[in-house]
Order: sequence, then structure tokens, then C-alpha cells
Amino acid sequence: MLWDKLESEHQHNLEGQRESFDDIRDPYRVPPKVKIVLEGPNAWETFDYSWRRNIPVTIFWVGEDASQNNPVHNHASSWDPNWVRNFGGVDDPNRRNGYFPAGFVPRQNPFYIALPYNDVARGGGRHKPEASRVIRWFWRAAKAPGQSVCHNRWIAIHFGKKVCYAQWKDCGPFYTDDYNYVFLGKSPKPNRNGNAGLDISPAVRDFLGVKSGQQVSWKFVEVDQVREGPWSDWLLPQS
Repeated sequence: MLWDKLESEHQHNLEGQRESFDDIRDPYRVPPKVKIVLEGPNAWETFDYSWRRNIPVTIFWVGEDASQNNPVHNHASSWDPNWVRNFGGVDDPNRRNGYFPAGFVPRQNPFYIALPYNDVARGGGRHKPEASRVIRWFWRAAKAPGQSVCHNRWIAIHFGKKVCYAQWKDCGPFYTDDYNYVFLGKSPKPNRNGNAGLDISPAVRDFLGVKSGQQVSWKFVEVDQVREGPWSDWLLPQS
């Protein structure tokens, strides 16, 4: 009997609370429909990325034609169909004005690189299914389906006694799906360029004094970790 009385009083109190909140359906103010967004742990922190060591490099450039060792031309990039025009011209590795190409001032950062992963699925409009799982900054940077969260990210490159900072502008060498190497610490997929895992621009080459085939170390960095240098004019806030 006591239990029935308590249950009746409880139901009466609930009904009273429901009547007090006409715009919701339960007394605990939970909307009738909710959208739950899940994020990975520590999605908004500044990450401490690890160095990737002993990675062979190759040299590539904006406007490079296709060749035996470069099967896809670089007139466009994986994320920019008008890369040459937006850069301001061909970044000729043999005609230089300091770290700039000779004949024009580039409209984009001449310190750029390519890594063998594209987070945007073929055809565009959506990210690859593993992107949100393997890219540590994905949930912080994602703005729209199919909008790359890798394009323009910064990396540090160490060779000899120097460290250069550069932006991720294209995908390669050879592959666009090697997330195990780019994000998970595995070795680069084998390829005919000596298993190269990083394409670097002429400006990066000249700053570091590195040649194609030599090995460097690299790691992702956040904007506030980029040291001052000839790349500083292109330091803009990252998502």
C-alpha cells in the first residue's frame, strides 16, 4: 500500500511538472529530439607530434610536367585545380631568385610539400571513411563534407643542422591513400623513387641544402609552433 501511494504521488508530481513546461515533453527538460556529436578525446588541444625519421625526399614544383618519375603533372594539385595560376606561375627549380622563382613573386607560400594522403574521397563532396579516425585534428578543423582538413597544414623538416617549415599543398609521391605512414607511424609504401615519403619544393630544398634521395626527419606542427623564417609571410591562423 505504501509503495502504491508513493508511486501515485510521484506520477502526480511528474504531471505537474509537465504542465509547467508546455514547450517540452518531459519534466527533465530534455527536448523531444536531440543531435549528439561525438568527438575524439582532447579534440581541441595543441598536439605534440612526433618526428618521422629517415624519410627519403624528392623535389617537385608547381607547374611540373608529367614524367617517368612524376606520373601526374603538377599544373593542378589534389586540392587546387588552378594551382599554377593561383601560385602565380611555374616554380622552376632551376631559375631562382633566392627562395623565390625568378621572374615573379609567388602569391602562395613557396615553402610547400606533398605527403601521400588525400583526406577527400574520389569525386569530392565527402571525406574518406578513415579520415576522422586517423587525422588527429580532424574534428577541430572539419568545416564541411569533402573540404580538406589537410590542405595547408604545417610541417617541420629537419636536415643537418637546420629546420624548415612548410605547408602541405599536394598529395604524393605516387600515392594518395597511405594514411598508415602519414598518420600512424608506419614506413612509406614502396615506390620507384627509393621509397620516398615526402615531396619538397625548390625553396625547401635550397633552405635545407638537401638533394633528392637524401633522408630527412619531419613532423606536423601547429601554427603557434612555427618558428620565424622566410616562410613567415604566409603564417595565417589554422583551423
